Amino acid sequence: MRVKQDYQEQELVRFFPQTLRGILQHITEWEEVEEVRLKTGKPLMVRFARKDAFVSQDGVLVGRPEEGYVVSPEDVNRVVNIASGASLYAFEEEIRSGYITLPGGHRLGLAGQVVLERGRIKTQKHISGLNFRLAREVRGAADEIVPLVLAGSPPRVCHTLIISPPRGGKTTVLRDLVRQLSDGVPRLGFPGATIGLVDERSEIAACYKGVPQLPVGARTDVLDSCPKAEGIRLMLRAFGPEVVATDEIGRAEDARAVEDALNAGVKVVATAHAGTVDELRKRPFFRYLFALGVIERFVLLERREKPGRVAAVTDGTGRPLGVKAC
Repeated sequence: MRVKQDYQEQELVRFFPQTLRGILQHITEWEEVEEVRLKTGKPLMVRFARKDAFVSQDGVLVGRPEEGYVVSPEDVNRVVNIASGASLYAFEEEIRSGYITLPGGHRLGLAGQVVLERGRIKTQKHISGLNFRLAREVRGAADEIVPLVLAGSPPRVCHTLIISPPRGGKTTVLRDLVRQLSDGVPRLGFPGATIGLVDERSEIAACYKGVPQLPVGARTDVLDSCPKAEGIRLMLRAFGPEVVATDEIGRAEDARAVEDALNAGVKVVATAHAGTVDELRKRPFFRYLFALGVIERFVLLERREKPGRVAAVTDGTGRPLGVKAC
């Protein structure tokens, strides 16, 4: 289909040298691609929503590593040069965090020899591993939970924690939830809320040069590549949001910043890595958060047919909620 070809050309292949383009152009399942991984001396690998596969010299998806195209050091260097515009030094701040953000909000993860300065990461050199992660909006991913995150009459946003294992769709659902809460939900009588989005890893809004590449709503202000705790406090001081949203809370400093937001009367919508709510309760940060008794909605996601599948939604006491609960 031409749509797939356009997607391939515009969103991925342009960042690869001609040799790899010739291989990747044969893939026909681009709408399912989540990552493309290159490691020097290892087979070219593609991760889909439902499977992983290696790619042969002829662009055929294969299951055995020895059948895949072996990535050369030159392949890795050329991708890095294209992605950085041959000016890797200009991305020093991002490289310190292990990735480069590309046009469209896509991310190129980097793995090589870490250079330390006073015990902290300064940069990387001798890059040998790359992970190209596609930024993709899934509009409607939060449709099922929006009626549950809003409660009362008139509707208000509930303090919400979205939980899932890795690659379970937390960020995808959070992004769409922020977009809908920001723009408003007319069918539920919700006019919209001002949202302060702290996007520490540039994954939610997928910012490129500070500008969101994925829609997060008309009333949303975004702090990109900002540590969560500092970003939450900055939002509270400078933007007066009604809702603060962020991804993957779990550190002690996050707890104090979240408490600051609560004390300011600001709603908090966040995500966390876990398989169950009980798993979270065993961690010091979440024991403290649960002791505050402020979380009103727990959204548990699972990865089955696709990321972001809602397994359960409960209130703060653990009582299951249905789609029509609010």
